[in-house]
Amino acid sequence: MASGFTGERRVHLESLAELLPDVGLVSRLVGEDDPVLWVWHPHTGRQTIIFATPSGQGWLFLWSPGGQGRADDPESTAAALRRALDADQP
Repeated sequence: MASGFTGERRVHLESLAELLPDVGLVSRLVGEDDPVLWVWHPHTGRQTIIFATPSGQGWLFLWSPGGQGRADDPESTAAALRRALDADQP
């Protein structure tokens, strides 16, 4: 069963997905009831899954290992994802 936040979650993930090609990343929205964004770097092969979740200060994007970005600032989140998936990161 879909959560009450499914529509809003999808909107946030789609807004981030639209920006990712500009920073050289590829993505795909997966999951019907609880969508997540699968993101990968086409040159390094590194990848992660992005979750969008409500928090006390608004919506957040979360990814492994330990990544976090504000949904109201998807441009900064896209740049942070690019840095996280670049080859020279541990």
